Amino acid sequence: MFFDLDPSLLLILLVFGFLAAFIDSVVGGGGLIALPALLFTGLPPAAAVATNKLAGTVGSLTSTIMFYRSGKVELKSIYKLFPLTFIGSMIGAWTVHLMNPEVLKPLMLVMLAAVAIYTIFKKNLGTISVKKELSIRHSIIFVVLIFAIGFYDGFIGPGTGSFLIFAYLMMGFDFLKAAGNAKFLNFGSNIAALIMFMVLGQVNYAYGIPMGIAQLAGAICGSRFAIKRGSSYVRALFILVTFLLLAKNAYDYFHH
Repeated sequence: MFFDLDPSLLLILLVFGFLAAFIDSVVGGGGLIALPALLFTGLPPAAAVATNKLAGTVGSLTSTIMFYRSGKVELKSIYKLFPLTFIGSMIGAWTVHLMNPEVLKPLMLVMLAAVAIYTIFKKNLGTISVKKELSIRHSIIFVVLIFAIGFYDGFIGPGTGSFLIFAYLMMGFDFLKAAGNAKFLNFGSNIAALIMFMVLGQVNYAYGIPMGIAQLAGAICGSRFAIKRGSSYVRALFILVTFLLLAKNAYDYFHH
């Protein structure tokens, strides 16, 4: 099925798949690169979103393994939260068929703007890991937030990695550990949405598998680069990608 692909089309899938995973493995936002590339190949929007989930699942699993091997993933908290993003995302992916995802766009823009501004002005955010003991009220808020981000990933998607990292930063994690834990949860939301899209028959495997292979390579390179460069590098990239996400989605929303 891959041999029928036009070579220039295959090149687009491989190059943009690699770039998407490189960025996504560190701070999220890979969909900003991969989704437009898939739409450019001529896939219908629903199929592009579903196919992006296939490639993104490969990328997020790879970077999760990389971060875990370097000790940047805290399994103790992850195994409790993983089902939340998984179930939330599956419900979100199913809901796409019932209502228009555009309804969440304004809320997403406000949230991205808030995340970007807060991260810029709070200079020490994520520079060192100072775990906070959460009160019951804050624990409930955090759990609801993680579920909501999972739902959002299945429903729309762009910015999920950024929102998950930000949730961990607010818990007192440094940028690298926040990125590692967020990747694991993002893998949960990716695979849940992918399963739902596969059941609904919307995944284009001929495009998704080559892009997934490229994402595997991109995730390895991106994770290694982040782990080597440290939290200050991740912080700068996080702010840049959040602003790009904000600009791209604001443009799409107001020029619709």
